Amino acid sequence: MKKLGFGLMRLPLINPDDQTSIDIEKFKEMADMFIERGFTYFDTAYPYHGGKSEEALREAVVKRYPREAFTVTSKLPVWAINEEGDLERIFNEQLERCGVEYFDYYWLHALNRERVEVMDRMDGWGFIARKKAEGKIRHIGFSFHDDSTLLAEILERHPEAEFVQLQINYLDWDSPAIESRVCYELCEKYGKPVIVMEPVKGGSLARVPGEVERLFKDYNPNASVASWAIRYCASLPNVMMVLSGMSNIEQMEDNTSYMHDFQPLNDNEQAIIAQATQVIRDSIAIHCTACHYCSEGCPQGIAIPEYFNIYNILQQFPDQRSNSKLYYDLVSKNHGKANECLECGQCEAQCPQHINIIDNLKLIVQAFEE
Repeated sequence: MKKLGFGLMRLPLINPDDQTSIDIEKFKEMADMFIERGFTYFDTAYPYHGGKSEEALREAVVKRYPREAFTVTSKLPVWAINEEGDLERIFNEQLERCGVEYFDYYWLHALNRERVEVMDRMDGWGFIARKKAEGKIRHIGFSFHDDSTLLAEILERHPEAEFVQLQINYLDWDSPAIESRVCYELCEKYGKPVIVMEPVKGGSLARVPGEVERLFKDYNPNASVASWAIRYCASLPNVMMVLSGMSNIEQMEDNTSYMHDFQPLNDNEQAIIAQATQVIRDSIAIHCTACHYCSEGCPQGIAIPEYFNIYNILQQFPDQRSNSKLYYDLVSKNHGKANECLECGQCEAQCPQHINIIDNLKLIVQAFEE
C-alpha cells in the first residue's frame, strides 16, 4: 500500500457547527480522487463526527466500489464498554454502519492506563483475537495515548497486537508529554509497524509562522507547508501508514500529489525541519490538535478546541485582535463561553495531549471576555 491513509475525522461539513452534517457529495469526490490515484486506506472510528463517520464511509465508498478496492480500519470505543456484551453489540453495529462483512484493521481505541484496565477486565484483547479467528478482522492492534512506560507494558503483555497507532509529528517528536520518539522506538524494539495519526497536529502544522513558511518555500517553492509534516512522518522507516484528516478536495489533491511517488526527506530537509520545530515551539501557546474528545462530553457545551485555535492565532498575530474577538463572539453564540467552565475535569481526562484545559480556558477568558 501507498503510505497515505485517509483519516475520516475531519470530513467536509454542510454546517460547520454540526459535526454530524457531513457533506457526502464532497466526500465522494475526495474518495474518488483518493482511490483513482492508487490509495486504499480509510481510517474511521465509532465516535468520529458524532457517530456518523462510519456511515459516511459506507455511503461514499463501500456502496460505490468493490470490496477489494479499499481498506477499512475502525476502532473499538473502549470508553463505551460497560459489560462484556457491549463488545459484540458495538462491533456488530460498526460492521453494519460501515456496510462491510469484515474490517481489514481493527484497533482498541485510544488506550491509556484506565482503558487498558477496562479491556483486561472485559477481555477486550480476547474478543478482537476471536473476531480475527472468525475472519471478521484481518489485523488487530491498538491506538495509543499515554506514556512510554504503559506502552512497553502493553507490548510485552500482548504480542498478538500486530500494529500500533501513535501520534507522531515533527513538533511532538521530542515532546516530554507525547513522547513520540520514545514510543516509536519501543514499537521498533518489539517489531510492531506504526500507523501515524496527527502528522499535521490537527492542521496546526499547515498554518505555521511566516519565518517557518519562508524556510520551507526558500528550499522548495512548490511544496505545501503540510507536505513537510506528512513526509517527515512517512520518512520514518518503521512507519507503515500516515493518516491525514483531509477536509476538502484541495487537501486531497495536494497530499496525493507528493505521496503518490513518495520520496523520503533528505538531510537538508531534515535540517530545515529541525529549525522549523524550534520556531513553532516558541510560537504556539496551547498545543491542541482539535480532536474534540474534550468538548464532546462537556456539560456546558464549551467549544474548547475552537477557542484554543482562536487564542493561538491571536498569540501569533497580535495585530489581528479585533478579528480574533469577532470570531470568538461568533462561536460563543452557539456554544458555552469559556467563563462557564465548571472545572469538572472531564475534558482533561479525555485529552490525548494532556493539556491543562481548565487553566487554559482561563487564558481565553482573560483574552476575550474581560
